[in-house]
Amino acid sequence: MDTVETALEKALAISGATGVAIVDFRQRRVLGWLDRGSGLDMDKVAYGDSDVMRAKLYTLELLGYPPDSVEDILITLDRELHMIRPLPRLREGGIFIYLVLERDQTLSLDEIRRQLRSLEPLLTL
Repeated sequence: MDTVETALEKALAISGATGVAIVDFRQRRVLGWLDRGSGLDMDKVAYGDSDVMRAKLYTLELLGYPPDSVEDILITLDRELHMIRPLPRLREGGIFIYLVLERDQTLSLDEIRRQLRSLEPLLTL
């Protein structure tokens, strides 16, 4: 099985997850995605959240933080959580995981982060 697909399936298995994408923010493209009812247009996710990732890294650089200090970017909506998780090992390639979760069915943020961290070794892009 493809490593991207395996990582996507494991991410979508996280409690409360409804959608996941692996995105190359340098090229603004989705490398793979799975959806279980999020209804999101993943091409728009790749385009828009690539800008979010770039803006955050630029701001951190202005403030003197190293770019690898970003663990994730969390967007809290009324019914959902959207998490952008850059992959440190693949950061130079500009890769992040975008995860959509139903807010009332999620695990603790620490547990979600732990599960997402465990996916990185699966990816060999």
